[in-house]
Amino acid sequence: MLRTLCRTGSALLKHSQRSVPKVPELWATPAQQRWASSLPMNTVVLFVPQQESWVVERMGRFHRILEPGLNILIPVLDKIRYVQSLKEIVIDVPEQSAVSLDNVTLQIDGVLYLRILDPFKASYGVEDPEYAVTQLAQTTMRSELGKLTLDKVFRERETLNTNIVHSINQASDDWGIRCLRYEIKDIHVPPRVKESMQMQVEAERKKRATVLESEGHKEAAINVAEGRKQAQILASEGEKTEQINKAAGEANAVLAKAEAKARAIRVLSDALAEQNGNAAASLSVAEQYVSAFSNLAKESNTILLPSNSGDISGMVTQAMTIYSSLAKQSTKKLEKVTPDWAVEKREEPATPAQ
Repeated sequence: MLRTLCRTGSALLKHSQRSVPKVPELWATPAQQRWASSLPMNTVVLFVPQQESWVVERMGRFHRILEPGLNILIPVLDKIRYVQSLKEIVIDVPEQSAVSLDNVTLQIDGVLYLRILDPFKASYGVEDPEYAVTQLAQTTMRSELGKLTLDKVFRERETLNTNIVHSINQASDDWGIRCLRYEIKDIHVPPRVKESMQMQVEAERKKRATVLESEGHKEAAINVAEGRKQAQILASEGEKTEQINKAAGEANAVLAKAEAKARAIRVLSDALAEQNGNAAASLSVAEQYVSAFSNLAKESNTILLPSNSGDISGMVTQAMTIYSSLAKQSTKKLEKVTPDWAVEKREEPATPAQ
């Protein structure tokens, strides 16, 4: 029986090879030629490779899709009509012209990546799936480029690819094809537009350089002004500290002079209170008088002299009289201020020693 099946299969193979007409090369596309040349014959026992789907027709009508592995068909009745590859297919989209939103003509080509998800739709939904998707990619790319200006075409290249893939998938759902991604390879710009773009880039660079230079001058001027401001502030603070220190020094000097003068007055008063104090005071006044008289006419030519300038004893007596009167007035003031008990205690006679 096995020999009979083999003989029948070989006879059918020869008969089908004779009866299958060749597709004219002028009318068939490359994809149609590939489908016609790669269709396997019905040899009853068939082995389907992995990642391929064979569409079988029985008496001219769709019967089933052969899965990878061993499959058995009925001779004469069953026929393999389409072979679909389930692998990811790469299609080179030819270069085409498109007009951008700002009326610039561009030459763009790309690469399309797709995969067949439903072999039945890919076989009976469209005549040539690859050609249909390629034409759809070209028209979609032209329509998407017409929505963008030239500058945005270069900036939003990824967004443009995403929009093209989305548009292709919406139209190719009925064909059982899924577009995975679309990549733009090259964008060719007319020479004049390219020259203007280069001039624009150079102008932009010059503008940035000028702006950076002006910002540098601005920052330098700000730094110089800030430095001067800080210098003036520090100088004013230094002057302020100097004046404060000078004032403090002068105040300390005045206090020291006042304390020294007070001590001198106290020492002088103590000396005058002792025995022969008046005689010592008279001697001191006489010495000062002689010293002052000797310095006359040294600093100025105008001199006012008393009538008795030669009477030293009279001048000393007059000075002592003034001192005595001032001493009495100070004693009276002290008596008014001092309480009575202090005066009584001070007037009590001293107890004689036994």
